[in-house]
Amino acid sequence: MAEFLDDLQGGTRAKVVRMFDRLAEYGVLLDEPFTRQIRGKIRELRVKDNQGNVRILYFTFTGRRFILLHGFLKKTDKTPEREIDLAEKRMKEFIERYGGKS
Repeated sequence: MAEFLDDLQGGTRAKVVRMFDRLAEYGVLLDEPFTRQIRGKIRELRVKDNQGNVRILYFTFTGRRFILLHGFLKKTDKTPEREIDLAEKRMKEFIERYGGKS
């Protein structure tokens, strides 16, 4: 995830970081157009910028802790299944590693 953020242009990266701050402040109350339910417990954080549509897939873990799973530049109207599948795989690995309930 850090590598994805490092690859973003400075202004885009700043917008994404501000959206992380917004997510931390509002938590699960942050809704569209900033976040959207994707599948199961996975949600996407949405940032529109001149670099494109940045998406960060995440889930809520044990309350107000947000686990960032995967980031990508969205190029189509629909979120690609491979991106969602990768996020689901990472979520399962995280839960297996750290236990608890998501």
